[in-house]
Amino acid sequence: MKLLLQTLCICLALGLVTPHHGGEHLQADDPAPPDAPVAIDRCDGMEMDAVALDMDGIPYFFKDGWFFKGFHGKAQMAKDSYLELKDHQHLGHVDAAFRLHQPDHPEHDHMFVFLDDKVFVYENHTLEPGYPKDIKEVFPGIPDHLDAAVECTEEDCKADLIIFFKGDDIYHFNVKDKTVDEKEFSSMPNCTSAFHWLGHYYCFHGHQFSKFDPMTGEVHGKYPKDARSYFMRCPKFADDADHAERERCSHVHLDAATSDDAGNVYAFRSHHFLYMEGEKMHSDTIESAFKELHSEVDAVFSYEGHMHMIKDNEVFVYKIGEPHTHLEGYPKSLKEEFGLDGPVDAAFICQDHHIAHVIKGQTLYEVDMKATPRVPIKDGPFTLFKYVDAAMCGPDGVKIIVGNHFYHFESLMVMMTAKHVPEQKRVSTELFGCDH
Repeated sequence: MKLLLQTLCICLALGLVTPHHGGEHLQADDPAPPDAPVAIDRCDGMEMDAVALDMDGIPYFFKDGWFFKGFHGKAQMAKDSYLELKDHQHLGHVDAAFRLHQPDHPEHDHMFVFLDDKVFVYENHTLEPGYPKDIKEVFPGIPDHLDAAVECTEEDCKADLIIFFKGDDIYHFNVKDKTVDEKEFSSMPNCTSAFHWLGHYYCFHGHQFSKFDPMTGEVHGKYPKDARSYFMRCPKFADDADHAERERCSHVHLDAATSDDAGNVYAFRSHHFLYMEGEKMHSDTIESAFKELHSEVDAVFSYEGHMHMIKDNEVFVYKIGEPHTHLEGYPKSLKEEFGLDGPVDAAFICQDHHIAHVIKGQTLYEVDMKATPRVPIKDGPFTLFKYVDAAMCGPDGVKIIVGNHFYHFESLMVMMTAKHVPEQKRVSTELFGCDH
């Protein structure tokens, strides 16, 4: 961890990026110039220097002179984003970073970045006046050359704390009174970066991670685990990996989801899919079960024993069974099948109905599956969400999946007339029963 990170990018705002079907909503990768150095690949396995959230809650993973946006996408050169740090190249790489999320604090939703003995504070693209400052000035009692840092909320830590890591030493820094309480986390490995995500606290060490209690450092459950399986969208995994457990508990967003006439749930993510038969969960590659698709679908829905799978501007149809059978004559163009131009974001059809509901941007279309030809009818704006990753309809209503969360509507009518989004629920824990 001794190379230069010249800059920090916190410029990806959730509402300003393109939804993932048009270019990945956690990813905005510009082509590298011809003379650019070879980018590092997070799927090779590496020890990240720091992990932090931007002001919109999007995670950034930092390594040497590069950073990764979100859970997938290529590395981007850090020096191309913020120019202010160029004057401090001698300080080296980023040691630690965190976002301060305290609405009453004057630096609420600012990014704190630590390099050697300095701390930089950013609001969006702009370095705050007066920074960088010495760490000891802003955080008295906290040492230089940190390994990791993470914010801990009052709800979890009984006070608003920043937890700093340096080797075996752990420091609980009280944000309000600036006192320091040194801790001993004997059951936890030394963290090279730390991360607060979806109510849990994670320590990254090498390309592995452990979930820990922020007050005691205790690690419960089967840890460590491979970060590439849960926090990154990597196509290849070890042969002895628990693929079903990985797909259930991954924090990478789903591409599509549906349930068949028998109530079996299918969820698609990148090169893999998860399917649940009764209470039993299985996982496989898309290539093995739907070889014509290869990988990555935009939307899937089930109708009369067939699975309709939309990828870019094409529609693939499979008869559900063991194995799934690709229908002759497919793929067909999305325009020919549904009268729409791709890509689309999600599609679903409710049981015993023949109307397919297609979400494209912030517009909802209805397509009568029994009509010939099928003509999309614009059902109006769908502005409850800035974007949608997946959607599915079952006997208990409609689930709209956005990022790591889903929103449950008791019926299609309730969804169509809703003025506000329902309670946010987590995909991994509340949809698939994972423990994190």
